[in-house]
Amino acid sequence: MRRAVALVSGEVQGVGYRWFVRGLADTAGLSGSARNLGDGRVEVVLEGPDAAVARVLAALDGPRAPGSVRGVDVREEPAQGGSGFTTA
Repeated sequence: MRRAVALVSGEVQGVGYRWFVRGLADTAGLSGSARNLGDGRVEVVLEGPDAAVARVLAALDGPRAPGSVRGVDVREEPAQGGSGFTTA
C-alpha cells in the first residue's frame, strides 16, 4: 500500500479538476481526497496499490487534466487504510 499527497498548482480551481481526479481515483480503486486550498492549489491524497497510485499521479498533469497545471509536488506518507474518495 502507498499513500501519496500531491499539491497541484496552476489554474486548477473552478475548472472541474477535483472531479477529474475523483474519476481517476475511482477507476483505479483508490481511496483519498481532493480539496481546494486557500492559495489556489488543489491537494490530492491517494492511497492504494503502488502501481495504481503511480498511474494516477502521472495523470495529474497529463493532457486530459482540466485547467492548466503548472506543477505537481508529491510527498509520501504512511498508509492509513482509508476507504472511498471525497472532494471538498
